[in-house]
Amino acid sequence: MNIRFFAAAAAATGVEEQQLDLATLESTGIFTLADLSELLVASFPASASAHTPPLAQVLTRCSFLINEVSTRDLSAPLQAGDVVDILPPFAGG
Repeated sequence: MNIRFFAAAAAATGVEEQQLDLATLESTGIFTLADLSELLVASFPASASAHTPPLAQVLTRCSFLINEVSTRDLSAPLQAGDVVDILPPFAGG
């Protein structure tokens, strides 16, 4: 799975992209967007930027794309090979 971070999510993590091998996770069932969010918060507990809140706070305002389809449904299932974009609110126009 490829996870791409944008704007404040990238600032909070200090990375723009991360690979995740679902086969390495000890999951007994379906791996969901909520599971991914929990894993990311645990992986990035503090913000990489002094000017950005921690990822846990950023995620509460984010929307997500799974394979270029928008969702805010945290129960959405994820699979190996998916691309997940984490999109904080954007300002401007």
